[in-house]
Amino acid sequence: MKIGIDKIGFATSNYVLKLNDLATSRGTDPEKLSKGLLLKELSIAPLTEDIITLGAAAADPILTSEDKEKIDMVIVATESSIDQSKAAAVFIHGLLAIQPFARSFEIKEACYGATAALDYAKLHIEKYPDSKVLVIASDIAKYGINTPGEPTQGAGAIAMLISKDPRILIFNDDNVAQTRDVMDFWRPNYSTTPYVNGLYSTQQYLDCLKTTWDEYQKRHKLSLKDFAAYCFHLPYPKLALKGLNKIMDKSLPQEQQDQLKENFEKSILYSQKVGNIYTGSLFLGLLSLLENSDNLKAGDKIALFSYGSGAVAEIFSASLVPGYENQLSQTRLEKLDLRKALSVEEYEHIFFAEAELDAEGNASFSGYEDQNFALAEIAEHQRKYIKVEKSS
Repeated sequence: MKIGIDKIGFATSNYVLKLNDLATSRGTDPEKLSKGLLLKELSIAPLTEDIITLGAAAADPILTSEDKEKIDMVIVATESSIDQSKAAAVFIHGLLAIQPFARSFEIKEACYGATAALDYAKLHIEKYPDSKVLVIASDIAKYGINTPGEPTQGAGAIAMLISKDPRILIFNDDNVAQTRDVMDFWRPNYSTTPYVNGLYSTQQYLDCLKTTWDEYQKRHKLSLKDFAAYCFHLPYPKLALKGLNKIMDKSLPQEQQDQLKENFEKSILYSQKVGNIYTGSLFLGLLSLLENSDNLKAGDKIALFSYGSGAVAEIFSASLVPGYENQLSQTRLEKLDLRKALSVEEYEHIFFAEAELDAEGNASFSGYEDQNFALAEIAEHQRKYIKVEKSS
């Protein structure tokens, strides 16, 4: 049975921070960010935007009424959860009006979680071929003002509809995963921002890539020559470029090396304008590749490297199906350019605002008219979400 991604959607916030402005404000050379990180802009989420609203906004445009009747599982991968008990998937299931007899839950393992969700979805459809699974990777990366990680923040969500006979790509049965117990990035319950051992995390990312890739090649008798493109987890694009350089096979014909490098450049276009979206970063790279590469064709194999600090890594591949380009957008970069640019002062106020609850746990919010979904209020400590009605 052929199982894979039938539809894919993306959503981010309506605000953007230009990294040149951040660099100037922080007294940093702008090239340290533009060349040192390969980043240009960050999406900035207001208080009314969170993983629920972003996840729903990513999924809503790609789902038909028929899809909502066939979906019997909703999985949200995140490390920005808004509740220690209730899963984000349950909120999103309700906002999207998916039929009630569905399983909805949340997965956590840093930036890796959505990869596990895809594999679980695949196993489910093998057992129930007529069903569909909605997998959402939704996160807000927030490190704090004037911290080393500040230029690698971001906000966004990727939604993927998984089914048999998909129209974008087919998963190949070749997953190889690795787990190692390390502390390179973590966020205790009592902290609103993570603790990061930056250099150590970079080393872990690159070593997990190399060792998992070696094992993948050994198990499946495949090598870089078998792939048209390689997508990486993108905490910031420069790290992924180091990864590509680390595994590049210099014995490949120069033409194929050039194709892999060109496709890598296409895969980072969206991340350069959105920033780090944790669980969604790998799949934002995949979406960017598919919508911007001009050398891919049906049947091409794409390798994907997933990494979540802590750490879990996985490499797997997928093959493009005929007509895949018909399921994609050709105007996403233009839409990203429509976001409202914030000053550094506005960014600091908007991104780090916290809800001010009264004694009974209530707060109401406004200013979300440009969002598709919004956190409208907190009533007795219960978060209330709405689909924003648009005036015609």
